[in-house]
Amino acid sequence: MEFEELRKIWDAQNDQPLYAINEKAMYNLILSKKKQAHRITNISELLIIIVYIITGSFVLGMNLFDQSSNISMYVLCAWMLGSAFFMLVNRIRRINGDNQFDRSMSGDLDHAISVATYQVRISQIMLWNILPIGALTILSLWEGGKPIWIAMVVLLFFALSYYAGGWEHNIYKRKKRELEVLKNKLDNAG
Repeated sequence: MEFEELRKIWDAQNDQPLYAINEKAMYNLILSKKKQAHRITNISELLIIIVYIITGSFVLGMNLFDQSSNISMYVLCAWMLGSAFFMLVNRIRRINGDNQFDRSMSGDLDHAISVATYQVRISQIMLWNILPIGALTILSLWEGGKPIWIAMVVLLFFALSYYAGGWEHNIYKRKKRELEVLKNKLDNAG
């Protein structure tokens, strides 16, 4: 008999609970979570970059076309294009840092946690980014002499966006926490 079979018999005789980890299934779970974190992060980054470039360019184009003297709209345009550039720089840094993790169960789990941490950070930054964009938009409506009801509708839109962004941010935090719990369980089991 092999050692493991003897141990199983011994444990069964002592009425001790028998725990075993299926390492292959665990590694597949970790790879799946890592792949999901990467996919969500890639989509989020690209979406943020594209939306801010298009929106910032549209605002700039409208200001130049109307020959507007509305300073808030130019600041809003610069803020959006700056946010797109900030996200692009962070994306490049994240991609360059992907190679620092070894390709083991522990390394892939650390990599998934790193990507999840990055996603939580970016989510928080973009959540706070709603505030200056909303303020500049409302200020530009006020400077443009728009009726107050339009500003109120826009304010409601940004409030709902902030609420939805907070909900999304909590999802990312929960996914990160799940990965950290898994890492703690594996560290304690080993």
